[in-house]
Amino acid sequence: MKLFVPLATACLLATAGTAHAADPHLARNLAATCANCHGTNGHAVKGSGMDALAGMEKAKILQKLADYKSGDKPASIMHQIAKGYTEAQLDLIAGYFAAQK
Repeated sequence: MKLFVPLATACLLATAGTAHAADPHLARNLAATCANCHGTNGHAVKGSGMDALAGMEKAKILQKLADYKSGDKPASIMHQIAKGYTEAQLDLIAGYFAAQK
């Protein structure tokens, strides 16, 4: 019985990562939450004052998100939004927008 709990925990942790990997649309679905401010697929409305994320270099997006998450870059809401995602999710979001044209 002493081995059951650690073994069960290890099995759950091992399968948790595969649940995200199984969804081929996860990056798109996560990025869709950004559309309210940054436009559909990262195409911001001209003159809105929002960054257009479509086609931006992935590393640049990740850096901006990290700056918001850490509080290094001031924002009205982005610092709270960025904190709601894991590093892996932010990587997926940045990759999705970088691939948009």
